[in-house]
Amino acid sequence: METIPSILEKRLRAAVDEPGDTPLLIASATDSRFGDYQSNAAMLLAKQRRMNPRAVAQQIVERIGVEDICSGVEIAGAGFINFRLRADWVQARVLQLRDDPRLGVPEPARTLGIVIDFSSPNVAKPMHVGHIRSTILGDSLARIAEYIGHKVVRDNHIGDWGTQFGMLLLGWKTILDRVALAQDPLLEMERIYKDVSARCRGEEGVLEKARHELVLLQSGDLENLALWKEMIRLSQFQFDAIYGRLGVRFDVTLGESFYNDQLKAVVDELRSLEIAKESDGAICVFSDGSLAQEQDVFLIKDKEGWRDNPAIVLKSDGAANYTTTDLATLQYRIQTWKPDEIIYVTDGRQQLHFRQMFTIFRRWHPASSAQVKLSHVWFGSILGDDGKPFKTRSGETIRLADLLDEAQERSFAQVSERNPAMAEEERREIARIIGIGAVKYADLLPHRQGDYVFNWDRMLSFQGNTAPYLQNAYVRIRSIFRKLAEAGEIWEAGSPLILEHPAEIALGKRLLEFGEVLPNVLLDHRPNTLANYLYELANTFHAFYEACPVLKSEGTQRQSRFELCDVASRMIKTGLGLLGIEVPERM
Repeated sequence: METIPSILEKRLRAAVDEPGDTPLLIASATDSRFGDYQSNAAMLLAKQRRMNPRAVAQQIVERIGVEDICSGVEIAGAGFINFRLRADWVQARVLQLRDDPRLGVPEPARTLGIVIDFSSPNVAKPMHVGHIRSTILGDSLARIAEYIGHKVVRDNHIGDWGTQFGMLLLGWKTILDRVALAQDPLLEMERIYKDVSARCRGEEGVLEKARHELVLLQSGDLENLALWKEMIRLSQFQFDAIYGRLGVRFDVTLGESFYNDQLKAVVDELRSLEIAKESDGAICVFSDGSLAQEQDVFLIKDKEGWRDNPAIVLKSDGAANYTTTDLATLQYRIQTWKPDEIIYVTDGRQQLHFRQMFTIFRRWHPASSAQVKLSHVWFGSILGDDGKPFKTRSGETIRLADLLDEAQERSFAQVSERNPAMAEEERREIARIIGIGAVKYADLLPHRQGDYVFNWDRMLSFQGNTAPYLQNAYVRIRSIFRKLAEAGEIWEAGSPLILEHPAEIALGKRLLEFGEVLPNVLLDHRPNTLANYLYELANTFHAFYEACPVLKSEGTQRQSRFELCDVASRMIKTGLGLLGIEVPERM
């Protein structure tokens, strides 16, 4: 289905003489009192042509020809054009929407190949609260991109290589507790790493022993390679358990080690192309002077003025780093999948890293860079009620598994209080859906670049813009059909639609917005746009439900309202599913 803004934009462009490349956009009206859609096209055209905006708007209104779509087209303010839709046209569009398996989301103009790099935990460490945002945000973007019609590769770039493995290997060989390893592998590996790390700082000779173990690993020692692979296996097993609980999947899991044998060639090429050069024993990339100082990621300003801020691609000890690995990874992804866009989902502290890495790659592979969009989708922090990074009372980082357990237990208490007679197994399953959904939604709802405060009471509330509120809206709609079945009545899908009451028309209009909202999510990678739409949809449905009796109505009106309820429930379920959130059938 073509969206309403697209239809109106074509009419608008046809009404303008020589519109050229001027963006004549149509947007949803910010205040429904003044219409359903609006455009500032007249103001843009007037500025270009040095004319009065209202005069230009008047010319457009006289020529646009939207009588079949709109009951009125009005000029407001300095030259805004407001469009109010005809009720019968909305009715016809909702009828189309009802029978559209894509729920009004248009096919993309071009199918894109999109690689999404997200989650990326480190081997031998438990996933913690800091992994929530990347995992949930990346999964949602992947779901939405696929639903729209793009081809997505989900890549989990795990941290499975580096200096920490020298300490882990030394700890494994000297202080490993086999019983603890069997009970909780990641917790035991984290313990031995912390122990050896502390001893490296306080005991003579320990650091040298750890470095020796690392050299053995890097040189292919069979014993150390086997232990390293076991660490990865045990880690991946627990990672997969978390991903299973979250309903997250990956197409490939290529860790840092996969690119290890490509790093020397990357550095050699950068040097041969004179992109990188030696500085104090390290190999670095400096500013090439092509950008203004304020825009140059290889310069930094302090009280003494501008100075170099190079990116190191080979440390003075001969070791590669994240920049080297990420360059090799980027080259591999482009050669292997030939994507149109590569999205990296990480926290905001890595902004400079990605800006420098993208800039280096563009210098290194200018032709490939012109073919692919590189996007760093960064996000803010999760805070506690004290405004500081969210941790346990003792100051420890919260394990993600523990967080999910608590979400389900808190939800179970709520469900049990509301439904004490329900079987425990069913209460547990409902609690799982509500608890994990609440955590996900609370993370996706804020603007991703801002910090947010983690608050159990707020996220598990059945009031306000929360997952339980939206899940309950779905359950409430489906209860209408259960009551119908319990009364021995049959609803046959496909009945005629009749939108007469203002609340019916309002719900119809809101349903039609889904196809407009979803593609916009990918423009700036903000699933909160979809979350807020679903909240507005649920509110609009509740207003309809209060104003328009469904089970107590009769005849064709009754069947029509069943149709509206069915479409609304499908849209809420689909929308929440694209955020990675399940819906229960009962609450």
